[in-house]
Amino acid sequence: MVVVESGSMHSNLDCFLHCTTPVVPSQFLPKSEMRNLNRLWHPWERENVEYFRLSDLWNCYDEWSAYGAGVPIVLDSGETLVQYYVPYLSAIQIFTSTPSPPIFREDTDSADGETRDSYSESCSDESELSRWDGCSSEEGGFEQENLWQLNDRLGCLYCQYFERSTPYGRVPLMDKISELARRYPGLMSLKSVDLSPASWMAVAWYPIYHIPMGKTIKDLSTCFLTYHTLSSSFQDMDHDDDMEAPEWIRKRKEGEGIPLPAFGLATYKMQGSVWVSGRGGRDQDRVVSLLSVADSWLKQLRVQHHDFNYFTGIRRG
Repeated sequence: MVVVESGSMHSNLDCFLHCTTPVVPSQFLPKSEMRNLNRLWHPWERENVEYFRLSDLWNCYDEWSAYGAGVPIVLDSGETLVQYYVPYLSAIQIFTSTPSPPIFREDTDSADGETRDSYSESCSDESELSRWDGCSSEEGGFEQENLWQLNDRLGCLYCQYFERSTPYGRVPLMDKISELARRYPGLMSLKSVDLSPASWMAVAWYPIYHIPMGKTIKDLSTCFLTYHTLSSSFQDMDHDDDMEAPEWIRKRKEGEGIPLPAFGLATYKMQGSVWVSGRGGRDQDRVVSLLSVADSWLKQLRVQHHDFNYFTGIRRG
């Protein structure tokens, strides 16, 4: 669990992003395996290559999935409370260097038709691009030449999932990952160095309760959608000069675990000023900037992300 440094001032938005950032236990790649790295994705020569296993990433969400992630909040009145949020897997796409065996449709009977529908949305054997980029064939998609160019750049689509259920029909992130891992075992065995820079996930955070109880505060019904990269390619970026990167990330040392801070953000039901009143108005600008980055990311991948469209008021079909 992430602990906010004492002695430093944090806005409520800082605290939310801080407290919902997974810090994944890391390992160092044996030197004998460094030559096997995809040089398109890992062009830098490094003495050590730090990586994490996806299974360790999911473990970071285990306690949060069961009890919620606690976020300290200071109200306009000066009172403090802790708001708890439960994470749900909203979307994930994993691209690797080599194609995986075809994944076939789930054809077992299920009492829950919605689960079957969700599975069919995530089938990677439907990876003619018109399917996985969220466009129907009637909407065009890619010409074949552009399709091959995109595949060279992104890698091979191994796994994807886009949640479409209502919030009340979802299961917490850990339960969804366990469910998907039966079809995509790489979710438990792949390493971050195996993944293309295009690999990402989005986590939807829904509020469940706050302590102390008793107050009804509109802004505490805000839901968040955080976007995280999954590839080691982004770990080579130097955060020392990134003034938006929190101090605890900039001061991280190798071997202390790899943080996966949100690179993009969308919000739903954000009312009042609880989340954007801090840092002299810069939090408002930051929310707008993170939303813009998330939007650009989805457009680059030509993905229609159901939750993003819902959070931002985009209605399609």
